[in-house]
Amino acid sequence: MKDRTGGPRRLPGGPALVLAGGVLVLLAVATAHLGHGRSDVGLGDLLGLLAGGDDTDARSVLLGGRLPRTLAGLVAGAALAVAGCLLQSSVRNAMASPDTLGVTAGGYLAVTVTAVTGFSLGDVPRGAVAFAGGLLAAALVYAVAGGARGRPAHLVLAGMSVMLALTSVTAVLVVLFQEETGAVFFWGHGSLAVADSARSLAALPLLAAGLLGGLLMSRTLDILATGDDTARALGVDVGRVRAAAVVLSVLLTACAVSVTGPIGFIGLAAPHLVRLAGVRRHAALLPGAAVWGAALLLAADLLARVTSPTGNEVPAGVVTALFGAPLFLWLARRLPSEPAAPGAVMPGRRGRRLPYPPLLAGGVALVCVLLAAGLALGDIAVPPGQVPRFLVGGGDELLRGVVLEYRLPRLLVAALAGALLAVAGGIVQTVSRNPLADLTVMGVSGGAGFGAALVLVALPAVPYAVLPFAALLGGTAAFALTYGLSLRRGSVAPERLVLVGIGTFALTTAATNYLVTGARFQVAQALTWLSGSTYARDTTDLAVLAAATAVGVPLLLPAFRRLDLLALGEDTPRTLGLPLERARLAVLVLAVAMAAAAVAVVGTVAFVGLVAPHAARMLVGSRAHRLLPAAGLLGAALMIAADTVGRTAIAPAEIPSGLLAALIGTPYFVWQLRRGNRAR
Repeated sequence: MKDRTGGPRRLPGGPALVLAGGVLVLLAVATAHLGHGRSDVGLGDLLGLLAGGDDTDARSVLLGGRLPRTLAGLVAGAALAVAGCLLQSSVRNAMASPDTLGVTAGGYLAVTVTAVTGFSLGDVPRGAVAFAGGLLAAALVYAVAGGARGRPAHLVLAGMSVMLALTSVTAVLVVLFQEETGAVFFWGHGSLAVADSARSLAALPLLAAGLLGGLLMSRTLDILATGDDTARALGVDVGRVRAAAVVLSVLLTACAVSVTGPIGFIGLAAPHLVRLAGVRRHAALLPGAAVWGAALLLAADLLARVTSPTGNEVPAGVVTALFGAPLFLWLARRLPSEPAAPGAVMPGRRGRRLPYPPLLAGGVALVCVLLAAGLALGDIAVPPGQVPRFLVGGGDELLRGVVLEYRLPRLLVAALAGALLAVAGGIVQTVSRNPLADLTVMGVSGGAGFGAALVLVALPAVPYAVLPFAALLGGTAAFALTYGLSLRRGSVAPERLVLVGIGTFALTTAATNYLVTGARFQVAQALTWLSGSTYARDTTDLAVLAAATAVGVPLLLPAFRRLDLLALGEDTPRTLGLPLERARLAVLVLAVAMAAAAVAVVGTVAFVGLVAPHAARMLVGSRAHRLLPAAGLLGAALMIAADTVGRTAIAPAEIPSGLLAALIGTPYFVWQLRRGNRAR
């Protein structure tokens, strides 16, 4: 409900009622949280202990497990909520939060690096390291988004890109140093199970300092909410206030990360919940968000333990993402977007264009060279000169088996998966006229991964042949959700399509994490599959991708002209008689099917569908008949290189190729994004 100004209608009693209601809800949730656990000690036993009882078992359960967990939830939830409130107010972006702007991922990466290197001197230094990592991540996002000139949507897009990049780096470290990182897989999804009272108590002064600093800035933030020009006219130093608010939010995020690990969407949901109740003044908004944030996190942790599908521990951060992602979708749908101008096209290569046939031949040669290197390199050395003999049935029998039965199928799987993802990404970028779009960012890869994970967990005895169909159904459902929510007044704004897709990606990824962590998967297996891997892929997987390619390519060839017309904007295709929405939907469905087939076989792989079309466009231009073949070759080369490096870097152990592909592609993508913002 809205008042006459268009904002949320104030509740009777105003901010005091919102704060009092939050305190009552927090007390109820905290009581239930303390009373729930795997031991036989219930809430009645704990209440008896508080009343003066002398039950030794109840005392040990309360002090040794439940109280530290509840205290960690209180501290982390309040810190993330206040941090999100400060970020939303300082950058005046309703979708800003510590996780959507990459701050949480930066703090998590910094803490993981200290765990790997052994550089840890206690709880306060751990929080300081998380603060430094979060601050650097925030600075990177701000720079990539174009600084003060960047639009609100670009800030969120840059934040999500940096978040994916930093998360990939962290995941590689977890895989490489499993002993040093310990239970970081669960902690990395935001878990209260590893709570430590000493760490939570050490973070309390920082939480108090951050909240006090925000309250001291409350009047200035109220003025800033009216707009930069108005605030400057009233004597507010906008740049200094914004920088101070961001630093405070990073400090509070560091507190939360050092206590529970990265937890998403609390910083997004809690401030909006209080604002929806009609609270606008920051003097009441900040403490209200802190109380409701703590209640939301404790409720999420309680729900995670109660609803686990197998009784296994599910990180609270997975549940917060499940409920926070729909809020992100709602905000993305409401956020005003700025579609590309009519006639705008995707930027291609500037200056003199290189001849296409030599470039295409060079791409084919690159793929062949990488395939040969991949066949020769590995934990068992194979002389490069022997590879051709193995391919015709000669040479040593043992080495021939290694090359033909183990390495060749997985390298071909990597090549086809990379090509399919790259072509799908090129289609989506062309249709949406947005260089930040691909099937991962749009949520399709996440939906396909959820479909496959659902079959693996719920129906483990189902034949393998069902897996690609489950992935296709999941990817199609995610695409339908993204496209449907992006559709307004009969058309789809490209920028809204990407923003809604990010929300769909977050929702499907959280659902997949819930299934995988709640099921009886081995942690290393779960992390490997979620990261995208070609490990142990064989001719059966190769047949699935070959079939998808054989069906997809003939359907794609006639669509080249339509793709070129769709890249011209909204008006030109209609003028030329093209049924715009029907043509757009048809090519997007084809891209969904290609990406779903790849995800069903290798898992979720990020950035291949972003980087390969970018690089191809720089080389051959934006015409579809030139762009998509070149993108396919570059995607194949990227995945082959990632598979080879992943097999050889720490042999006989492996690094998931999806993580390495993200590590290889992310710096290039960030550079291109920053380059594009400078051009504007």
